[in-house]
Amino acid sequence: MRLQRQVAVLGASILVLSGCGLFGEPEAVPPTRPSTIASTEATPSEVPSVGASAAASPTPAAPDLSRYYSQKVKWSNCGDADCATIVAPLDYSDPDGPTIDLAIARVKATGEKVGSLFVNPGGPGGSAVDYAKAATYIVSDDVRRNFDVVGLDPRGVGASDPVRCMTDLQMDQFGATDGTPDSAAEEQEILDVSRIPGEGCAKKSDPLYAHVGTADAARDLDLARALVGDETLSYLGKSYGTMLGATYAELFPDRVGRMVLDGVLPASLDLVEVTKGQADAFEVAVRDFARDCLQHSDCPLSGSPEAAVTQLQDWFAQLDRDPLPGRGSETRDLNEPLGEYAVLSNLYFPGYDYPRVRSALRKAMGQGDPTEMFSILDNRISRSPDGRYVDNSTEAFYAVTCLDRPYTGTVDDVRGLAEAWKTSAPTFGPALAWGLLPCKDWPATGEQVTRTVAEGSNPILVVSTRKDPATPYEWGVQLADELDNARLVSYDGVGHTAYLEGSSCVDGAVDAYLLKGELPKKDLDCS
Repeated sequence: MRLQRQVAVLGASILVLSGCGLFGEPEAVPPTRPSTIASTEATPSEVPSVGASAAASPTPAAPDLSRYYSQKVKWSNCGDADCATIVAPLDYSDPDGPTIDLAIARVKATGEKVGSLFVNPGGPGGSAVDYAKAATYIVSDDVRRNFDVVGLDPRGVGASDPVRCMTDLQMDQFGATDGTPDSAAEEQEILDVSRIPGEGCAKKSDPLYAHVGTADAARDLDLARALVGDETLSYLGKSYGTMLGATYAELFPDRVGRMVLDGVLPASLDLVEVTKGQADAFEVAVRDFARDCLQHSDCPLSGSPEAAVTQLQDWFAQLDRDPLPGRGSETRDLNEPLGEYAVLSNLYFPGYDYPRVRSALRKAMGQGDPTEMFSILDNRISRSPDGRYVDNSTEAFYAVTCLDRPYTGTVDDVRGLAEAWKTSAPTFGPALAWGLLPCKDWPATGEQVTRTVAEGSNPILVVSTRKDPATPYEWGVQLADELDNARLVSYDGVGHTAYLEGSSCVDGAVDAYLLKGELPKKDLDCS
């Protein structure tokens, strides 16, 4: 079983970050237990700023968070887990002000518990509560035996107080707007539609939308860590979940237990750098898909891999001129942006995604039937057959991303990037460039996270895949170098993230660290 998460976000063009699917001789870590539960009372925390040492002496005016850290948690059964709601300040600098509710789920260890393992699947916008409930599929049996698997929906996401920014019809409009404009009128349409998320968040979710950045989500993690009775945070973060985990380590280095970051999104990159890295990585991925497709008799592409990719690009251009009308109850037409996004959002997990894309393309390109293309797209954007978006992952994506990484360029800058990226990333690059616009002039500012050194923390295990389309391999190398105390596991594979994705080498290294605190003696290469 693989739990599918939204792995990119609809836009007037495409803006992608990261969401996760289920989805040498070891060296001992110093004897700090990952999640010691000797203390049953939560410890109040000061509010460090990103980049400041959590061990530094608190300022006299530090806010008093004791009432949050001492709250009583009432757990109740919610089917696959025990669930609860915890209360956090909307603004950590004003703990006496408004509060928000955060949803938390705990799947109890199947054996003798040694602590809790917090998990996050990415996004931003992915539900950690849902991810934890799938504990059987996201961690090994040995980890399940020894850890409670805990998911805290980040503020603004899922079952926590959610941000709301767009109607279902607006999200449909947003996704279907041409992301590679050919005229001044199409450019103006992108500009108009790109304002929808920010204006909607400000109208529908004020003041929450201004307080959903990663720094505050990391502070919420520390609150939850204390409320489950753990002295340190043990954590498995994938995709955007790596940025959340690394931010926690920067804010609370002395409270890091055993932390695994798989499929890295570095805080130190701005939005243009992130988007360009993904544009180039998806260009590699679409060529990998073409090579795989050509090995099957039902592939609608032909010739060499390069020729096959050109055929796909030409088909996208044809959809721009002549969209495929929907069939049956489907009221949408499959146009260029929807066709591009259906393919891009299904290049994450080759074993699962590639056959679905191949089948959908065969019917759309060969028979003029877009039904399967809509199906694989809607599966990734949480859109139900009746046109409803079943969660707020798209809205949360923008609310978090545009606080963390506002875009400060101009429309002329975007136009220039779109033209330049045609060279290195011709399939998706131009649309990805235009997808920067929703974060331009975002109507709120947040606390920026621009480095995650985590000075003095316990070791952090970083895992990076060499052909990861959403979080390029180099980003993992970069984070491992940036962190004060880290070890890198490199996976020579294709797809997004590596743990439990088919490599016994990766799985063994991660489990040895989580279960025994054992790291490889040096950076490890896994094939």
